[in-house]
Amino acid sequence: MGKAKALTIAGSDSGGGAGIQADLKTFAALGVYGASAITAITAQNTRGVFGVQEIETSLIAAQIDAVIEDIGAHAAKTGMLSSAPIIETVAERVRHHRVETLVVDPVMVAKSGHALLHPDAVAALKSSLLPLALVVTPNLPEAETLVGRRLETDEDVREAARALREMGSKYVVIKGGHRSGDADDLIFDGNSFQMLHAARIDTPHTHGTGCTFSAAIAAGLAKGMDPVAAIGAAKEYVTGAIAQAYAIGGGHSPVHHFYRLWPA
Repeated sequence: MGKAKALTIAGSDSGGGAGIQADLKTFAALGVYGASAITAITAQNTRGVFGVQEIETSLIAAQIDAVIEDIGAHAAKTGMLSSAPIIETVAERVRHHRVETLVVDPVMVAKSGHALLHPDAVAALKSSLLPLALVVTPNLPEAETLVGRRLETDEDVREAARALREMGSKYVVIKGGHRSGDADDLIFDGNSFQMLHAARIDTPHTHGTGCTFSAAIAAGLAKGMDPVAAIGAAKEYVTGAIAQAYAIGGGHSPVHHFYRLWPA
């Protein structure tokens, strides 16, 4: 299949810790050629989000077309898609180009607490994008928003995974970072549940973990891994990136994407 290539369709984080910057760093760290289609520009650092400018949908579509028609992509992932028109545009181009290896990270809130998704966009995310996803990777608050109820027990989380699978994604990963105890992620493939275990790492430097995790899954898929193996490898990679994270600003600094190449 040649050199593995992946496309990220997401927002830009000027601080370099999340969004397309995190995705491209992850692709590079994992030996995958990365390309990007920017959906929004954020003025952002480790302390917060100070401005957001959405990109015109025609230009988002043009970026996706330009990448896929020339470079191609063995896998793609979506991140910050802040409005219903942007979600609809991305979904239409994904269908047009028959992108079947798609990871959807339903980004809703930045690490600082800043909302990155308009409330009316949730319906578009569920109806247009989730049916196209091979893997969807919500954290607990995102899963609660998507299924419309609180998830407090292990059975609640399993029921949410079933509901998300029914919305169309073939594999559902509900991340455990927002739950108490260890950072265990739940995988559901439509038939069985699997837990990915990781001890909780006590660090404030977790900016970009969700972007990095979903990008690492896309990288694994681009290299031909099956989805469960790609999810497991991504979990191992992001756990190490959190453990090796170091301060670069005064707030939530990013994970260390290149910890396997150079120590912090």
